[in-house]
Amino acid sequence: MVLQSGHSMKEMLGRGEMLRARVPKILIISSDTGGGHRSAAAAIVAGVQNFFLGESYAVRVVRAIEEAHSVTEKLVRIYNWLLRRKQHWMKYLYWAINRFRPETREFFYNRTVGYVKDLFERWCPHVVVSVHPLTQHFIARVLKELGLADRIPLITVVTDPCYGFWRGWACDDVRLYLVASEEAERQLIDYGIAPERIKIAGMPVHPKFQFSDEQAARAARSALNLDPHKFTVFVNAGWMGGGNIPQIFRELAQSELDVQAIFLAGKNEELRIEAEAVASNAKFPIKVIGYSEQIEQLMSAAHVMVSKLGGLTTFEAFACHVPIIADTITEPMPQEAGAARLIEKRGAGVLLNRAADIGPVVRRMLEDSKHYASMRAATLGLAIPNSTRHIVEEITSLIPQTVFASDGPILVEAGKV
Repeated sequence: MVLQSGHSMKEMLGRGEMLRARVPKILIISSDTGGGHRSAAAAIVAGVQNFFLGESYAVRVVRAIEEAHSVTEKLVRIYNWLLRRKQHWMKYLYWAINRFRPETREFFYNRTVGYVKDLFERWCPHVVVSVHPLTQHFIARVLKELGLADRIPLITVVTDPCYGFWRGWACDDVRLYLVASEEAERQLIDYGIAPERIKIAGMPVHPKFQFSDEQAARAARSALNLDPHKFTVFVNAGWMGGGNIPQIFRELAQSELDVQAIFLAGKNEELRIEAEAVASNAKFPIKVIGYSEQIEQLMSAAHVMVSKLGGLTTFEAFACHVPIIADTITEPMPQEAGAARLIEKRGAGVLLNRAADIGPVVRRMLEDSKHYASMRAATLGLAIPNSTRHIVEEITSLIPQTVFASDGPILVEAGKV
């Protein structure tokens, strides 16, 4: 494939350092299938910005699946519709994707290869980072076809923390895998990945998620116009806003509890309006919020979070030392079942099997201070400290030292070159 200038991709990469002031470029491949992959990409960008202030990097995040082709964009919409409306069908989607492996099929490759090649030619990255299980196979194949596999390392940051995740994560051509736990490492090995290409680095949690002392927690509640001293339940419907969480929220709102609550509706405007109506008839104060980029502020205000078991969300809560009431009304998907086992085994929360149980579960936390304190203490040590820094250090270590410049960080927003 030839650029308009007449130079091949390899020639452009050879001149890229001179043309772009020797700024090392990191390309992050993500997707908005749920919010976890988006959060992982944002955490890596923030990690580069926060931990490497003395060096210059250009970072670009792309929603590769949505942007590659109209067919793959529709698949993302189907995935998110199921996540919001038909959570109990997700296990069948998981089975189908693992069985038919769309990430390896010519049908999809032929429709996405042009996008990937064009992306490389315009961006000329020095390292490519995948945070999605359905992207690295196509990326690796394009790098091979362009003769760049030896020059541009492909790194995968696995955003599923436990055993049982998507088979698509495993790709023989990934240079380095960064995983959250020994369980995740074992799953990759069982999928055929060589152990020497896997490192345990922790989950890519945004640095803004951190423990808040009681003074900071009270300030966060006051900022939300809530009582700074009252036990606060954060009901998190996720990025898409759906699943069983609305049902759990309705049950909670009808409970006779001396609490206050925050409800996050995500990108579901219909749910936000419905939640406002529920909150207006609740027996205690409830703050309803639509989409928010400041989830860390809501976690800071919370004593406990009610949520579906997304990998990133779970570890963001652990980083804030917030116990979890985990939605297990619908059997968790295989990549989420490990997180449920972890919470139950370590006592870092409660698995909620019936929506009607939410009231008694919260009441016990209120009335049994030792029970609640033990759950909060159990969140300590569940996440690797400074995990995002470890991840960013591993990524940047694969960029040749000759590429580095001396200016401050250069961060390029997603969708821009």
